[in-house]
Amino acid sequence: MDNVLSFSRGRVPLLISMPHPGVRLTPAVAAGLVDEAQELADTDWNIPRLYDFAEELGASTLAANYSRYVIDLNRPADDQPLYASATTGLYPETLFDGRPLYKEGQTPSKEERARYLAEVWTPYHRTLEEELARLKAEFGYALLWDAHSIRSHIPHLFDGRLPDFNIGTFAGASCDPQIAERLQAVCAEAVGYSHVLNGRFKGGHITRHYGQPQQDVHAVQLELSQCTYMNEIAPFDYREELAGPTRAVLRQMLESFLAWGRERYGR
Repeated sequence: MDNVLSFSRGRVPLLISMPHPGVRLTPAVAAGLVDEAQELADTDWNIPRLYDFAEELGASTLAANYSRYVIDLNRPADDQPLYASATTGLYPETLFDGRPLYKEGQTPSKEERARYLAEVWTPYHRTLEEELARLKAEFGYALLWDAHSIRSHIPHLFDGRLPDFNIGTFAGASCDPQIAERLQAVCAEAVGYSHVLNGRFKGGHITRHYGQPQQDVHAVQLELSQCTYMNEIAPFDYREELAGPTRAVLRQMLESFLAWGRERYGR
């Protein structure tokens, strides 16, 4: 399997991880999907475009090219569940709304899935780990922003309408508490937007595993409601009139994250 990820090295101690914008499928996955899954509705659509200001900030970026239907990069390799409520696993078998993802008897084989772990999941996490190590070696610390998005209404996963900005810090374990305070302050000043800290989305495997504040690696997950920047139904069009103001808030959040690091570590 080739072209599994896109990586760009930056010049500041921030890495933006995007594990779910990919739309590539393996032949086995493509052949087995039910008709309702063919549009790949559970993708984090347009996230690389939304965050394309990262280059101006000097941040490193890492994005997956394969769909989460192949393998979910924000789940641990042993597939231990992260949430007590409804969720999807390392190898998703259902859509977000709870319907089966595959036609009966057409899920990829164990051998196929082992290949996805070795050739998609592992390279992504190796790159993530190596870049965080490089940033820490150069700056003395590293900041990780795990960028996600999701439809604003999915009754199977959460009640009602999801807040616009869902900040996850694994209940405070993945970063210094002052970071969460600063990010919430930015959101509170953003007129017309709602936000929550450690609500339905507290951070997946990437935030939980790599966020080690005691070792000067601080991680935050942002689950962004897709109605803030795009159409939530196919063909999932990016809407600049929505995305522009949302990008401004995202940029303020990331600038605040970087400013905290400079103040805390002196560089």
